[in-house]
Amino acid sequence: MITDILIIGGGGAAARCAIECKGKNVIMAVKGLFGKSGCTVMAEGGYNAVINPKDNFQKHYKDTLKGGGYINNPKLVEILVKNAPKELKNLERFGALFDRNQDGTIAQRPFGGQSFNRTCYSGDRTGHELMAGLMEYITKLGNVRILEDLMALKLIVKNNRCYGALFLNLINGDIFPIYATSTVLATGGAGQIYPITSNPTQKVGDGFAMAYNEGVELIDMEMVQFHPTGMANSGILVTEAVRGEGGILYNKNKERFMINYDRERMELSTRDVVARAIYNEIKMGRGINGGVYLDVSHLERDVIEERLETTFKQFLDVGIDIRREPMVVAPTAHHYMGGIRIDEKCQCNIEGLFACGEVTGGIHGANRLGGNALADTQVFGAIAGRSAMEFAEVNKINIGEVKEYTNGIIRDIRGDIEDKMYRDDKNNNYNKNNKNYSYNIFKLINNFKGIMWDNVSIIRNEKGLKNALLEINRLKKDLKYIKLNGIIQIQKYFEFKNMLTVAEIIIKCALERKESRGAHYRSDYPKMREELKGNLLVCGDRIEFIEL
Repeated sequence: MITDILIIGGGGAAARCAIECKGKNVIMAVKGLFGKSGCTVMAEGGYNAVINPKDNFQKHYKDTLKGGGYINNPKLVEILVKNAPKELKNLERFGALFDRNQDGTIAQRPFGGQSFNRTCYSGDRTGHELMAGLMEYITKLGNVRILEDLMALKLIVKNNRCYGALFLNLINGDIFPIYATSTVLATGGAGQIYPITSNPTQKVGDGFAMAYNEGVELIDMEMVQFHPTGMANSGILVTEAVRGEGGILYNKNKERFMINYDRERMELSTRDVVARAIYNEIKMGRGINGGVYLDVSHLERDVIEERLETTFKQFLDVGIDIRREPMVVAPTAHHYMGGIRIDEKCQCNIEGLFACGEVTGGIHGANRLGGNALADTQVFGAIAGRSAMEFAEVNKINIGEVKEYTNGIIRDIRGDIEDKMYRDDKNNNYNKNNKNYSYNIFKLINNFKGIMWDNVSIIRNEKGLKNALLEINRLKKDLKYIKLNGIIQIQKYFEFKNMLTVAEIIIKCALERKESRGAHYRSDYPKMREELKGNLLVCGDRIEFIEL
């Protein structure tokens, strides 16, 4: 299979990228179902854009840099802020509808860490509305082919040039290449390396791992955002819009505790601050049932039922009427600020490879502001699409240069799978009674997630990080003795390899950054250090500090 442009991903960034690739043959390879397996469709809160005359670009720019601990790439932030309003208009042109004020202007609500109410929304299902518009528009295009249930296993890279990727068909187990002149990674984040996450099951860090394995530069990988408010013990997101509309946090003693952590901004402080505050209240014994209270019962019923409709229904489903009683919430793994290092054209250091969306780093620095992610998908999705299209217009690929190389990789992958397939056969030495091959892929993954939550989550320290690294290395050894049965376990095997790769990168960067900044908090280095105002760049075995 060959195409002009291959887009790996099926969320908001991938969809916007595809729309921009006019006149070129495009294949979108989606791990799950298009529009339903990514994080965009699950986003509830909103889309940040400067559209009110009382607001301005400089305010949004400064808010984003401040929220990001001043290690964002300033050029990328400028692009985000200046292009977000234009892409908002494009979304409405594609078919997405945003809530309106009585005068017909787009409604905007307050979000954490922002000096102006600039978050545009569609109730509390903004991401769903955004994806509905993008999907409707894409169905009208004749140049975009969507292939679902495909897991990307490896980028095809030779002599620093990307030629596409290898895929695993999650229905029939087939392994095959898709060759492309331009390849775009829009694979999202890796929330599933933690046991409590707002992310769908597909988000295990495939894009990070594939890029890293081919020598792509990654940046800020220690910066993992934990959303302050997920449904306690489940991780299901409770949108920041709840606090934006006036929700109040308090502990089991009915104390409005945010006054002790950010007296000025209170519940609308940045996500890193609120998440640590909730985490601390729980650790200090002031939590309730593994969380803290989030209360909106003082708000008007129509505000709750209309602007917070999704939240209202999701709690009603478990017997809680938030119009009358508080929710119980706790932090949940949510977003990766780090990722592939890109330039202003979404190019990375491999020729013919582009990236957009959460798989990229540099835009949000050490902590992302709520509402900036949806804007990011559209602004940089469009740029990645244009760049991929321009590259495909002036470059051609010769499959003959990489076909033998690609076939060799496929043989190796199939051999690896064949070697690990479970056989209940008296004539071989690896059956269910052989203790050396008793590792269960699902148990290994669950153990791994627990290690990450205990040692590499909201509060970190050197002892915990080093312990996690030792455990990761042990799990790598255990993985050699795994036995698989069926396509689901084959998928989990490749996902787990990626999860271990991503986790190791995060841990090593977290050990390297001996300070607390944004989402990265070290209890043994609790202060921000001016001399560490910069980025950690990872490429192969090298971790390099780039001062800003």
